[in-house]
Amino acid sequence: MAYSFTLIMSGTVMHQDKIKIKLSGVSKTLLIPLWGRAQLTKEHSSLINDTKAIEIVEKIDYDFSTFDYDFSTFGIIPFESDLPLLLALKAKQFDDKIKAYIAEHPRASVVNIGAGLDTTFYRIDNGLIHWYDLDLPAVIELRKKLIPETDRTTCIAKSFLDPSWCKDIKNTEDGVFMTAGGVLPLIQEAQVKQFFSLLADNLPGNEIVFDAQSTLDDHFGVWITQLPPDQQKALRAAQTEALKGWWQKAPQDQKHALIATLKTQTTPRDTEWADLEAWWEQLSTQEKEEALHEFRAFSSRGLRKWALEDVNEITRWDKRITVIDQFPLFKNIPRDLSWSVEARRFMDFSDEYSMFNIVHLRV
Repeated sequence: MAYSFTLIMSGTVMHQDKIKIKLSGVSKTLLIPLWGRAQLTKEHSSLINDTKAIEIVEKIDYDFSTFDYDFSTFGIIPFESDLPLLLALKAKQFDDKIKAYIAEHPRASVVNIGAGLDTTFYRIDNGLIHWYDLDLPAVIELRKKLIPETDRTTCIAKSFLDPSWCKDIKNTEDGVFMTAGGVLPLIQEAQVKQFFSLLADNLPGNEIVFDAQSTLDDHFGVWITQLPPDQQKALRAAQTEALKGWWQKAPQDQKHALIATLKTQTTPRDTEWADLEAWWEQLSTQEKEEALHEFRAFSSRGLRKWALEDVNEITRWDKRITVIDQFPLFKNIPRDLSWSVEARRFMDFSDEYSMFNIVHLRV
């Protein structure tokens, strides 16, 4: 996974320095959850209180209103504006798991796998734990600029598939707890198996919590049909805009790959947006539904490489692994009436069908 960014220090002695960041590609995802936690803290501090996220966001010279979630979110979330909220709610579930562990292991080491610009340490710190942020070198370089290490926080600039990082974890006498938020669904199943084997070999008897996705495509189609007609229409419009934005930026090979997935009797003549629009207008209602399904499937395959339907599958990979807990992502989170109707409905539907889950294992 490649990251591209540029750091520019700006400001004068009369103003607090800000860090200007120019991001491209997948590196934008480093800022989305950070911004989401900052926004949720301002609006719902009783749910998640991340003052560190606010501090960092205010330190960055970046126009957060210009986030372009592009086609990667097409068909996965109800509306693009809900993404920061949903990511922040996931962070709360991770917080609760870590707090429960360090309540029993107050001097534990906690490893944040795929740390990005995560600020969990500052929300759950008990004054005794040691915290490790593990990510690729380019990400750690940026992280150190924005979130410097302390005497109890250490950055590790390595791939989480490189077993040598396990030797960098010190102070293991009171246990090691690992978190991997938004990481495992993005790699192939063979790499997931490799990762769990790595943990069982090098950090036996310790625990990990992570999020997992089921196969989303069919569930999402069912969810749409349960919406009132006006919301269905609005969601279809949002999907079309997301697709158009992606189409206008996507390389030709990706457009051809998407067209190749279509099972309709006809397909677009060429790869211009006008060709797609002309093809779409001559489809029947049923064909449009089939095409939308294929678009969602294509999007999901690009975003999610590993799906988990049954957590016991992992225990069959390696007998050393045991399941401690598994539950739907939004379980026990009150649905605030100030959130969009679409977001609340999506959360209920997601939990009902176990589309997204929190998984807690001992390795």
